[in-house]
This record gives sequence, C-alpha cells and structure tokens, in this order.
Amino acid sequence: MAFACTIPAIPTLQQDDETVRITRWDFEPGAVTGWHSHGWPYFVVMLEAGTLRVHDGGSETDVPLDRGQAYMRPAGIEHDVMNGSPHPIAFVEIEVKQPSALKTLSPP
Repeated sequence: MAFACTIPAIPTLQQDDETVRITRWDFEPGAVTGWHSHGWPYFVVMLEAGTLRVHDGGSETDVPLDRGQAYMRPAGIEHDVMNGSPHPIAFVEIEVKQPSALKTLSPP
C-alpha cells in the first residue's frame, strides 16, 4: 500500500492551534511521508519545484509541480507521498481545522 520507507521526509511543525495546522515538509530524493490520511481539508504550497510521487493504495502517480504552485485536497484521502525528483524538495502543508473560522481572521 505504501512506499518502502528507507528515507523519511522531515516534518517541521510551524503552527498548530484550533483553526489550522501548518507543517513544512522537507524531502531528500526518494524520501516519503509514510501512509496517512488527513482529518481536515488541506492545502500544499511548493517551496521548490519538483515531482511528488503519490501512492493511493492502488497506483502511483507522478505530479510535477512548480515552485509556488499550490493545490487543495479534501479530508480523508489515504495516501503516501514520495519525492520523485533527483534533488531535494520542500512544501508547506496547511490543514484547515475550522474552515468557517478563517472568515473571521484578520491579517497580522
């Protein structure tokens, strides 16, 4: 179901409160997150261009993404993510715990 995890990706928690969880993920080539699902909808913003190799339990898909490119996924999708690039990559993942609360936040 998941990739063989010989090199783990490195998560660095940046914020975790009642509204959001923000994590930076750093991947050496071939590094993986490990099999997981998210309890909340989430966004990913690429810090470096690269290819995310996504395993959904049945197949693998290579997703090339540019630096600064972002995407969103709903909660509950089980998957494993590998750096399919020949160089290190990183992204920021933003899990939205209370989507309705974001409407009331003001900029810092």
